[in-house]
Amino acid sequence: MAANTLVFNSVVFLFCFMPLALGLYYLVPARIKNAVLLAESLIFFCWAGVSWLPLIVILIAAGYLGGLAIERMAKGPGRRAVLAVTVIVCAAALVFCKYTNFLIETINAVASFKLAELSFLDVLPLGISYYTFKLISYLADVYTGKSKAEHSLVDFSAYVLMYPQLIVGPIVKYREISEALHHPESRCTLKRAQDGAEMFVFGLAKKVILADSIAMLWQDIIGTDGIGLAQASLPLAWLGIIAYSFQLYFDFSGYSEMSNGLSLMMGFECPANFNLPYTSSSITEFWRRWHISLSGWFRDYVYIPLGGNRRGAARQILNMLAVWALTGIWHGANWNFICWGLYYFVLLVIEKTFLLKYLKKGRVWPHIYTLFFVVIGWGLFTCNMPGAPLGLLLHQLFIPHGGVSCLYFLRNYAVLLVLCAVCSTPIPGRIWNWCKRHTPARAAVLGASMILCVAYVIAATGSTALYANF
Repeated sequence: MAANTLVFNSVVFLFCFMPLALGLYYLVPARIKNAVLLAESLIFFCWAGVSWLPLIVILIAAGYLGGLAIERMAKGPGRRAVLAVTVIVCAAALVFCKYTNFLIETINAVASFKLAELSFLDVLPLGISYYTFKLISYLADVYTGKSKAEHSLVDFSAYVLMYPQLIVGPIVKYREISEALHHPESRCTLKRAQDGAEMFVFGLAKKVILADSIAMLWQDIIGTDGIGLAQASLPLAWLGIIAYSFQLYFDFSGYSEMSNGLSLMMGFECPANFNLPYTSSSITEFWRRWHISLSGWFRDYVYIPLGGNRRGAARQILNMLAVWALTGIWHGANWNFICWGLYYFVLLVIEKTFLLKYLKKGRVWPHIYTLFFVVIGWGLFTCNMPGAPLGLLLHQLFIPHGGVSCLYFLRNYAVLLVLCAVCSTPIPGRIWNWCKRHTPARAAVLGASMILCVAYVIAATGSTALYANF
């Protein structure tokens, strides 16, 4: 992602772009709200540069025309061909932009070639992993009759490019917001604006107070100014990877809440993307709670079309392999992401084959089991980062050894670690539900959260979302 991307936790976005964009959106007549939303989304997209604008125009045109053609054609080979061509166009753009250099690098390594990588692909189009999946889901839903084709190019473009969802999603299906898209006169209400603002503030707090703060513990170990992972004792290595697990969760879920909060302020009610995943008691349950929009996308548009669990156990396992290989590849052009996807494939097959029935009977140990393997999974996920190669990380986590003690880091980060652990449970939600019934408490919590967020944003440099790189 470009360095000058307009991230949600930047001073420019919070105090310039968002107030102006929302103010204009609220003030204009209902009939042109979608046009204003599209214009604001284009400005947001082009903030990082205009070099990729022709690509998004081509993809929007392909999705728009493809949807109209699919709707108007009778069932048959021609209709399937239109679907296949338009989906291939969208997928090809994603593959070209995201994986060309990875393929060139792999070919060079395997065949000892000296093919030159494409330097202009070092900076990916903003949000391409998300809006290509939006387009594919839209085309598939029109084909299966779950959605009607969108006849307004402005409305369709506003859906694809909606700026709250550009950086890290979530992947909102067209059918989930089409009604609001077509009824701008009734979608902006005071309650939605208030609920959306609250959601945005709490998402911002997750990002700048929790995620960015706990990230410093991991960087104190593997960063250029850190002690070095090789010098960390076994307890400190575990402390570091646990900190990274918290960082990734609060970073991604915080951004998702900010996205949904912004969308709600504009009248679009989008499904939640996280549901307390670290409280899960199985890997199966974890993936029902983590990045819900992505899991749902692969279920609806890959797993079920391949046959799901309807064609026997062997075919089901093969379908799961396809889903998890693609899930890993979607996250990034690196072998560690592919291994990460296959790692979850193996765990889920084991659960589905025999383990899940035992996990359902347990109380405490299923949660420990789940958190253990999820944390190890994040080790796979992050092992392409400088300072944390997989072999060294696994050695530091599992081979007894000495090194720098964890006591100094525990002293500095203990309160933050406890706060992250508590905020991963239903406790904050229960407290907030009580506060909502008491206006003074509600105002005090929101006010304090906003003041703290502003202080953290001004003190920081507007760090981007981790998942924006995937």
